Amino acid sequence: MRIFSELELGDEPLHRIGGKDLCALLDISSGALTDLKKRDIAVHLAHDSYDLVETVRRYTAHLRSTAARWGDSDQVPQLTAEKARLAKEQADAQALKNAKARGELVDAAEVERTWSDVLRQVRARILSTPPRLRQILNLSAADADLIDRELRDALSELGHADN
Repeated sequence: MRIFSELELGDEPLHRIGGKDLCALLDISSGALTDLKKRDIAVHLAHDSYDLVETVRRYTAHLRSTAARWGDSDQVPQLTAEKARLAKEQADAQALKNAKARGELVDAAEVERTWSDVLRQVRARILSTPPRLRQILNLSAADADLIDRELRDALSELGHADN
């Protein structure tokens, strides 16, 4: 790596470095160096000659700026929106955990299972009523069948009420 220093009286010396050496120093490609030059980050002095000190200062400032914003100027609005969305999702997830811990929320599958069990018991109890009524009230088989048919029709209608 070659660095040429030009001493000037009273001023800081100017350190020149070639493009290939600058790429090696900064661990970037020649295309990246060209991009840095276009964006006035790499200070180009002459053919294959860059101001080492000022280029490194500007490049490190650029890296700090990029790291602070998590992207370049074109990406900042999108990244900001994504960060906000992520923060909202995390807050919502935490709110759900807190509500569940307080007993304010229950699992939907558990609720469905519990209600299915309750409704099966109600159905079984209703369908067992005609034989008990026949025995208690001394009903005829035809009367018990009529009651049974009416209860089954009512259950069937309730089972299809949302259609």
